[in-house]
Amino acid sequence: MYDVAVVGAGPAGASAALFIAKAGKKVVLLDNDQGLTRRAWVENHYGVEKISGSDLVDLGHRQATRFGAQLVKTKVTGIQRKGEGFELATDTGTYEARYVILATGASVELAQAAGVETVPGTEPRIKTVVKTDPDGRTNIPGIWAAGTCAGVSVHTIITAGDGAKVAINLLSEMNGERYVDHDVLQK
Repeated sequence: MYDVAVVGAGPAGASAALFIAKAGKKVVLLDNDQGLTRRAWVENHYGVEKISGSDLVDLGHRQATRFGAQLVKTKVTGIQRKGEGFELATDTGTYEARYVILATGASVELAQAAGVETVPGTEPRIKTVVKTDPDGRTNIPGIWAAGTCAGVSVHTIITAGDGAKVAINLLSEMNGERYVDHDVLQK
């Protein structure tokens, strides 16, 4: 069983998986490779002068897996409660995790099928989003949401930051104390 399953490996999902893996937790990053970022050109992402969305996504995948996240190219078709966690059905098999982070971009169908509450979106072209509290929790204990599907702006810098925020809040809950990840320059 994984500590966390992240559904969607765009900027929000890969960022969440990176923080969770770096914290020493067992995380699987499940991605169907259908995200909007693959088709983007990005010149407004802090720290990156310009990059194709596809290259940005691939870079995020490399960072997350370098810290130990397991990246699986598959489509998640269902999420259901199982014991102390969840079972995620995919095109290639099932995965079990104590917690789930939904980072499914513009798509909320999987969330709705799992019973996660949704609300009207406020971002242009995003009609419906997952309802979360300020930390990223949904109405189903153990299921969190980050990025565009959780109602934040579609800009990659914002969705990546939201994925990190939700991961840190989840890690804080898992650890029973506020989690902080600050790298220090090595001399």
